[in-house]
Amino acid sequence: MSQRAPIRAAHLGLGAFFRAHQAWYTQLANQRPGAEPWGIWALTGRSPAAAEVLSAQDCRYTLLERGPDHDTPLEITSVVRADDGTDPEDWRAAIGDQNVALVTSTITEKGYLVDDDEHEAVRAGRPTSAVGRLVDGLRVRHRGNGAPLAVVPCDNLTGNGELTRRTVVDLADRVDPGLAAWIGEHVSFVSTMVDRITPSTTDSDLADTAELVGWADQAPVVTEPFSEWVIAGEFPLGRPDWHEVGATVVDDVEPFEQRKLWLLNGGHSMLAYLGLARGHRTIAEAMEDHVCLETLRRVWNDATPVLPFSTEEVAAATDALVDRFTNARIQHRLAQIAGDGSQKLPVRFVAVQKARLAAGLGLGEAFATVVAAWITHLGTDEVNDPQATALQQDLAGRSDPRERARSALTFLDEELAGHDDLVADVASAL
Repeated sequence: MSQRAPIRAAHLGLGAFFRAHQAWYTQLANQRPGAEPWGIWALTGRSPAAAEVLSAQDCRYTLLERGPDHDTPLEITSVVRADDGTDPEDWRAAIGDQNVALVTSTITEKGYLVDDDEHEAVRAGRPTSAVGRLVDGLRVRHRGNGAPLAVVPCDNLTGNGELTRRTVVDLADRVDPGLAAWIGEHVSFVSTMVDRITPSTTDSDLADTAELVGWADQAPVVTEPFSEWVIAGEFPLGRPDWHEVGATVVDDVEPFEQRKLWLLNGGHSMLAYLGLARGHRTIAEAMEDHVCLETLRRVWNDATPVLPFSTEEVAAATDALVDRFTNARIQHRLAQIAGDGSQKLPVRFVAVQKARLAAGLGLGEAFATVVAAWITHLGTDEVNDPQATALQQDLAGRSDPRERARSALTFLDEELAGHDDLVADVASAL
């Protein structure tokens, strides 16, 4: 395998979004005249398949920017090694490498759930979670060269840097208090806001890519032209010049996180649950349905007064989202977006309602519809959620719509479940 750039970064969670976002920004930074190149050692999450496919083609792949009218290909070479993320030797070697200055991750919301006995699994060298693997790798680094490191989570979670720091340090403290102390002193946790719609690659995408680039790329990634990355935190051993190729470096990412979570991600979840219930398959299809579009506007109206941006800035952001959502050449499937609702709804919708109540604004107009559509989705065979079985069993024993509504609301937030008017509205929407 040819080495195009020295490995200076590692990544946990080798999926399409990482390859369309962090690897793409690194590629652009590497291409700047006189730039110091950064190679990425990428590790898969649960299956080695993605690493096997990439490795078979020397880790080169095509990023296909799919606009409303045409596709623009770009060869990505910033990933220089891809391995099975479930192999202890690989994650220990990557995180423990003194030349690796930073570790990015895309492990999604449920990846931060750590079992009560995970510390025992780490001690035994058999962690079962992404966080456990990170702690195990940091233990190797601590015992070896002891070089500092930046951990850069790139997930749709408010305060993802602080959440990762807290989760990692708590687990490390149960494994070895000395390790936790070292992490607190030598490892920085960077907060980020990431945004780029990246659907799953289809057979048609493979054919389109082959025709454009002239070779049978088995690992292309198709994404929209738009991309955003907001970063706050320290990098003790440096980082690529992401800020020179479109990333924004700030002191506090929280306002940008809220804007993205409550407008884009919240809009996506609503369109997924309501759109599937109304027979649609993609975001673009749902945007053609006036009921879905009107509900989307209500989702955004609910969030607008509690976002730390002016009304004009929010309006500009939602106008841009309409353009992105209606790009029919991006086949962003609703079933994909609907996954893991039990983790997504609290940060995308419950947080909005809590902010509204704290501001004395009352509950929003769209929340009841979203919860009802989510409950409806839980009764279908398209559910992909770690809490699905427990939720389905609980709802199956409740025939009265009010009981079903209160049960689902209680799971999401007990305080909101105490609002009888909200329970009635969810029951009515059901």
